[in-house]
Amino acid sequence: MSTHRGVSIIGWGRAMPSKVITNSDLEKMVDTSDEWIRTRTGIRERRVANPEQAASDLAFDAAQAALKKADLSPDRLGLIIVATVTPDMAFPATACLVQDRLGAKGVAAFDLEAGCSGFLYGLSVGHQFVQSATYDYVLIIGVDILSRITNWEDRNTCVLFGDGAAAVILGPGEPEQGILSTYLGSDGGGGKYLYLPAGGSRYPLDHEALDQGLQYTQMNGPEVFKFAVRIMGEAALEVLKRAGLKLEQVTYLIPHQANQRIIDAAAKRLRLPPERVLVNLDRYGNMSSASIPVALAEAADQGQFQPGDILLLVGFGAGLTWGATVIRWG
Repeated sequence: MSTHRGVSIIGWGRAMPSKVITNSDLEKMVDTSDEWIRTRTGIRERRVANPEQAASDLAFDAAQAALKKADLSPDRLGLIIVATVTPDMAFPATACLVQDRLGAKGVAAFDLEAGCSGFLYGLSVGHQFVQSATYDYVLIIGVDILSRITNWEDRNTCVLFGDGAAAVILGPGEPEQGILSTYLGSDGGGGKYLYLPAGGSRYPLDHEALDQGLQYTQMNGPEVFKFAVRIMGEAALEVLKRAGLKLEQVTYLIPHQANQRIIDAAAKRLRLPPERVLVNLDRYGNMSSASIPVALAEAADQGQFQPGDILLLVGFGAGLTWGATVIRWG
């Protein structure tokens, strides 16, 4: 017998590195300027992890904050999902490292990799486990330390990325509250526009790969930009349709924080004024899987959401992938 129940976010938390790199700091490192970065991306500064910090460290801190907010002990979790492209290591999963550190004995744990769409993929997977009553509580963490895979001599990419983590806990709720709909998709044909060549089975990380700089993110900016501008609007409209909602019912858009021009284009297509679009890109840059949950947790901490508010989460990432979720806050 299948059971379907409402699934709500009952806890949230974030963890940001303390080190800040401003645009003026980057001016001393590569041939760029504060004005060039701001006008093309909207970014003013970004957080960068200390050398001793790994993805599991930020993920653990964010998870602890979310558990405290939910007033939940780790042993009551059924599943931990970590969305990341910068795991501590290829294996074991970063989620298992977090599970052990939390003391969540016996709790299932795995990593999920969908680029910057990772958190929304994780949210969709976790939603189904709670909705079907397989688990009561699922911890989903979006974390990335992109500074480790960024070439700090490449002025086209090093200005974009930052490090951070955020977590949410999903639990059972009222049927008309919480996650109302999800939408995921991919176009592997665009994988060549945003990728990390070395470190896998095709190009092992050896001296030859290091000499060629294949350990760093490779991006075709114009192609990714074109894809993002198109897919953000399309995914948002599709997920609203699945929720049976209209554009004018959206209280806040929480977009992937990649580029201010991409966010502006999505907001324009969705006819949303700036005050209804959550943006922290200027302070954190693109944190990949962490960008949407950090924006959500930050706004929730500031008391920005009221019960019944409709939140539209939408993002895109390497793969190429995309995802969108509609949540009725409550």
